[in-house]
Amino acid sequence: QVQLVESGGGLVQAGGSLSLSCAASGRTLSDYAMGWFRQAPGQEREFVAAISWSGTTTYYADSVKGRFTISRDNAKDTVYLQMNSLKPEDTAVYYCAGFTHPIIGTPYTYGRENEYDTWGQGTQVTVSS
Repeated sequence: QVQLVESGGGLVQAGGSLSLSCAASGRTLSDYAMGWFRQAPGQEREFVAAISWSGTTTYYADSVKGRFTISRDNAKDTVYLQMNSLKPEDTAVYYCAGFTHPIIGTPYTYGRENEYDTWGQGTQVTVSS
């Protein structure tokens, strides 16, 4: 089983940028399709972005499309989330997650939280207005 550790969260002003990383250990990350989710206070966890095993296909929530970019470096066992033009409503704990089972790749399937069986502990992102 892979262990996932997020880093890169912090406090940033609206309009600024942050880059999150998710490092894997215990198993090669190339075995996993990966996603980022977030949970704001008092709200349910929601899908942010996902990337296929090879990195050739990506999916985004409408709320972040055009502002966030997910990428991966399988040689470094790391997945990234570049966040630009941040808004106060992006404030949340951000989680990376992964799954190994085959899937028909669509925005719907990659966005389903219960497809993911491995989760990191999360990193806090706070965007001030």
